[in-house]
Parts: sequence; C-alpha cells; structure tokens
Amino acid sequence: MTLDRADFYDAELRRHNQHLRAAAGVGTRDRVLDIGCGAGQTTREAARIAVNGHALGVDTSRKMLEIARRRASEAALRNVAFEHGDAQRHPFPAASFDVCISRFGTMFFADPAAACANIARAMGPGARLAWMVWQSQERNEWAQSIRRAMAPLIAVSPDAPAAFSMSNPAIVTGVLRGAGFASIDFAEVRESVFYGVDVDAASEVLIDLYLADDLAQAVKQRHRALKQLRNLLETHVTPEGILFDSRAWIITACRL
Repeated sequence: MTLDRADFYDAELRRHNQHLRAAAGVGTRDRVLDIGCGAGQTTREAARIAVNGHALGVDTSRKMLEIARRRASEAALRNVAFEHGDAQRHPFPAASFDVCISRFGTMFFADPAAACANIARAMGPGARLAWMVWQSQERNEWAQSIRRAMAPLIAVSPDAPAAFSMSNPAIVTGVLRGAGFASIDFAEVRESVFYGVDVDAASEVLIDLYLADDLAQAVKQRHRALKQLRNLLETHVTPEGILFDSRAWIITACRL
C-alpha cells in the first residue's frame, strides 16, 4: 500500500481539529488565511463556515497544494483558493484577512519575527489569529518514544527541532507583540495522535516517515529497530487504533 501523506496527516490530527475550529470562531463573512495548509482540510472547513467570505490556504509544498485544489473542487467549494509560497515573505494584500488559522504550520519559519510581521500586515485591525503548535518535545510522547525505538536508523530531518520551535509561550508572546498583536493567550490541548488502525498499518506509516532509504548495509540494525517499533506500537493499541499522547498549544491573539 502506498502511503498517502495527505490522508495520514489529516487522520493523525483529527482529534485536534475541533479545538482549532472552536478557537478560530470563523464567521459567515470572514476572510480567512490558513498558514501551512497542507492538503487543505482546515482551509476547506473554514470555507464551509465562511459562506459569504472566503478562505486562502498557503503552503510551500506544491504536491500538497495540488491535492488541496482537487479536493476543494470535488467538494464544489467556490470560496476557497490555494497559493504556493512561504508566509514569511509572501506578498499578501494588506489588511485583507479577518482570521488567520494554522494547524501545526507556523513552527518552521526561518525568521519568526519577519513571518509574524508579514502575516500581521495581511490582517486588518481587530483581526484574530488561532494557531495550533506543539508543546516541547519532552511533553510529546510520540516524538520521544518513536525516535528512541527506531534509533540509530532514523532519518533525522532538519525540520525535527523546528517542530517544537513555538513551544515556549514567553518567547512566542514577545515575537507576536513585536509584530503588532495583543490579547495573546495559550490554551493547552491534550489529545491523542493517530498512527493507524493496527500495528501493521502504523509500522508502514512510521517506516516511510522516519527511516532512511539506503539501509541495505544495516540489515541487522534495521531488523532490531523494526522489532523495537512493533513492540512499542503493541503497547499503544486501542479500540480506536494506534494512539500516542500529545500536548499542544492553541495560540490566540488579536491584531492591534
């Protein structure tokens, strides 16, 4: 079975979506900006609510945006669009959005201050943001236990540390204030992340996500790592599938 990354990420984070929707409070006339929209699930959800407004999703992955456009077309959504770009420098029209949302898409900016300032320019006075980000790596079981089980064969991504770059509320608050936001708040979300319906499905997903491609020279190590992974997954079997504990923040703020 070929792994569909878009479907995997949406399934992994399904339990988090309800929290983000509630925090964003999108209205029927809102103009919504979705940062790091991926395959566009959160953008489409916003567009369905903003029936007299519109939603724009922005992402750096052309492949994910192709899926996002196709799925929006299949859903017959006429008030949604997707653009390829880095929100850190993307030329958004000034003061053109009422709400900015993001589901784990704002942690990878090379220059967070510049990114937040650029996003702030795109938001009108009183516009609000609702971003979901991971808390620290130490507070996310999936990040620690899976990497331990699969070491030393794990393919360490340069994005791995960045996934937790917005975990410190004091630092993030300073960046957002500097960009022109106020009423900044952090609400904890503790939900499980989903990795598959059973151990076999979860193993396939995690091997594809984490392991390096060229491992022929390390057969014994690979066998040991995969055995450790399966043992770990066995301890996380639930009636709903393979679940790991996670901790996230929902950051909310208003544009001055």
